[in-house]
Amino acid sequence: MEEIVARATAFLSVHGMWAGPIVGLLSFGESLAIIGIFIPATAVMLAIGGLVGTGTLDPVPIILWAVGGAILGDWISYWIGRRIGPSVYHRWPLNKHRPMVARTRLFFRKYGFLAVFLGRFLGPIRATVPLVAGVVEMSKRPFQIANILSAILWVPVMFLPGILAAKSIGPAAHITEAHLIGLGVGVVLLTFIAMTITSRVLGSDGHRKRRKSRRR
Repeated sequence: MEEIVARATAFLSVHGMWAGPIVGLLSFGESLAIIGIFIPATAVMLAIGGLVGTGTLDPVPIILWAVGGAILGDWISYWIGRRIGPSVYHRWPLNKHRPMVARTRLFFRKYGFLAVFLGRFLGPIRATVPLVAGVVEMSKRPFQIANILSAILWVPVMFLPGILAAKSIGPAAHITEAHLIGLGVGVVLLTFIAMTITSRVLGSDGHRKRRKSRRR
């Protein structure tokens, strides 16, 4: 994955005009139900933050594209959940990720509105929380409020580590291919750590619920 991140970063550093649409497409894909499970958009977005930090890319259009893509991805995921209903859990590829779907459903039952908002920041379940919200027919207005607010906050958070890392490296002229590869490896590790922490948190929550049910 680090090679993909490094190549994408190198491409966008030269073809900055494509940065906005590409980031928008990535954030849309990562937020989209089912598809988002397979798209490593977070790592690429963190790397693009590095280009923003060096002044290579203009942050305003990139942030707007990313926010728009994230909002649209969650909205379509919600619509799919309402349209298909509970049977979506038994279809491919969600039927291959049953533990993750089960944790997402427990998470949503416990937190409701906050689950939609916080789910944006939790890598392993980001693409499934809006789907679950649609399946249980969460009211549209609260869902969209959580969707929009979380997207507005999530996008800068994704870019910030890359921006800070680039500031520490120095001007864009001093950035070499080795820096790009190093940044790519760094963001992949950061993404992996975040996903591991999230999995442990969700797993421990599910474990507590199982223990309670056994006691009853």
